[in-house]
Amino acid sequence: MPPSLAAALKGRLIVSCQAPPGDPMRHTDTLVRMALAARAGGAAAVRVNDPEVVAATVAAVALPVIGLWKDGDSGVFITPTVRHALALVDAGAAVVAADATARPRPDGSAFAELVEAVHEAGALVMADVSTFDEGREAAERGADFVGTTLSGYVPGSPVQSAPDLALVAGLAAALPVPVIAEGRIATPGQAARALEAGALSVVVGTAITAPTALTRTFVAGLAR
Repeated sequence: MPPSLAAALKGRLIVSCQAPPGDPMRHTDTLVRMALAARAGGAAAVRVNDPEVVAATVAAVALPVIGLWKDGDSGVFITPTVRHALALVDAGAAVVAADATARPRPDGSAFAELVEAVHEAGALVMADVSTFDEGREAAERGADFVGTTLSGYVPGSPVQSAPDLALVAGLAAALPVPVIAEGRIATPGQAARALEAGALSVVVGTAITAPTALTRTFVAGLAR
């Protein structure tokens, strides 16, 4: 991993600039403007879904882009194959984020194959995991970063409303590669605690870039 990228991310915020299918914000220009707003606010990098949006963001925003490609809505769908990963590299992603859980990949490939292909293409890999064992294995398979992205969203990982800081701490203490905290980080205080637990950097998405979800939260609160 280039020391300059690790240094650029250390102790800083990564903003996830995404929108789910059908959301009014799911438009390439809108998502690029989200990324520009994140940069203006001091973010160190952005996490972006889909090669088209990655390419547009790389062209417009002077920040490292962590690219992913969500294809499907169940099982392994975050950058599920080598083909998806290389499309993100071609689009300009500095880092490719991919599901590195123990679940089978849709084409029967191994996570290590994706890592090797991305490295050969000149980019880095962020392994999205849900458990300690998955994180350890991802690091052994060559991942440059390990993210706690999928904790609570995969069977066998703890379901909770708060960030999985125990997983962050365990991985940070054990792995030779940097850990990125991601998942249900909703406040600056939680983000700070993730750094205290040993994370290199923190990814925040919904709490910053999801007005539809945030509006629903307020509407539900008023209904009570």
